[in-house]
Amino acid sequence: MIRCILHRSCVTAAATLTLALAPLGLSAAPNVAVPTGEAHRVLIIDSAIDRIVGEIDGINNSHGLAAAPDGNRLYAGSLEMRAAAQVPPKPAGISEDEHRAHHAPAAEAGAQMAGSVDLRGTAYQIDSSDRRILRQIDLPGPVHHALITRDGRYGVSTHPGGGNISVVDLDSGELAGVVATGPVANYVISNGDGSRLWVSNTGNGTVSEIDTSRWIVRRNLLVDQAPEHMVLSPDESSLYVVANGAGQVVELDIDSGEVVRRHPVGQDPHGLDISDDGSQLYVSVMGANRLAAIQLATGVIRTLPLGPAPYHLVTVKDTGKIYVSSRRDPKLWVVSQRDLQLVGEIPITGIGHQMALLNSAPEAAVSPAAGQGGKP
Repeated sequence: MIRCILHRSCVTAAATLTLALAPLGLSAAPNVAVPTGEAHRVLIIDSAIDRIVGEIDGINNSHGLAAAPDGNRLYAGSLEMRAAAQVPPKPAGISEDEHRAHHAPAAEAGAQMAGSVDLRGTAYQIDSSDRRILRQIDLPGPVHHALITRDGRYGVSTHPGGGNISVVDLDSGELAGVVATGPVANYVISNGDGSRLWVSNTGNGTVSEIDTSRWIVRRNLLVDQAPEHMVLSPDESSLYVVANGAGQVVELDIDSGEVVRRHPVGQDPHGLDISDDGSQLYVSVMGANRLAAIQLATGVIRTLPLGPAPYHLVTVKDTGKIYVSSRRDPKLWVVSQRDLQLVGEIPITGIGHQMALLNSAPEAAVSPAAGQGGKP
């Protein structure tokens, strides 16, 4: 169902503002997919005009959401647990027998890997063009954050309760493997060629580096103080990690694995992303009700008062914008990357969590020979 939430005059004003923020023009602006938690849907927002243009219902309490590199698929995870014997709702277009036959082997495999037969989690494969659920998949526990590998082959979910990640073959919909990382596995990101993933383990202050050709942990990097959201520098020499317990963004040198800088931003930082040109980090600081911008060349930090409880954020490529959700209110703030000024708000249903960009320029698929996509 497609729903417009702005009057014509507001749309015109938003489009004019976007032209000012994005010299590359409206054609470059991606859509943004927003999971809305207990509102049980994913919203699609046109970032050229900052309004909802579609929604996908039936995504149960989704927090983690990832987009495939070509923008045609989404992978979402549910924070809810359900009994292992309880098959998730049947998508339209298949019979009940087919649905149960598909889920039975995945549930059994997931139970063996998770060491439990009692509870299951759920992931959703979504066609982002047709805005419909393609498949629901049994996982070994509730999902926090999600990722699709650079070749589009696997969906990866973090499972805080299990201290691990699950790896799903997106062609078959089968659970391909589970990789133990550390207590309270939280966030997951990839490098450009997909050969490495990094998973933050909030419970023991580490970040696990995973080799995707073998699906093993190569090393654990020490961060301390509850690492959460992460982002890589454009040249992939530095990994930036929110250290929630310390009120900092920690900068790690990828080669050495050592902490090289700490950027204090305030109490309870959460969301993190990097500017289009790679010169600044943006951090939502929930405890201080502000958005922080860290100038990486100098370490200078600017702030914008923003409340209540700025939460997840994403830099919207080729628009000059940042979208920031509120942990308390059903809305997104629209902030200018350049001058860190609030330029608008987008009312939504529910609370916005891990946002994903669609309709960006497609990236070339990476073959397993390039060091990515080995079978778990």
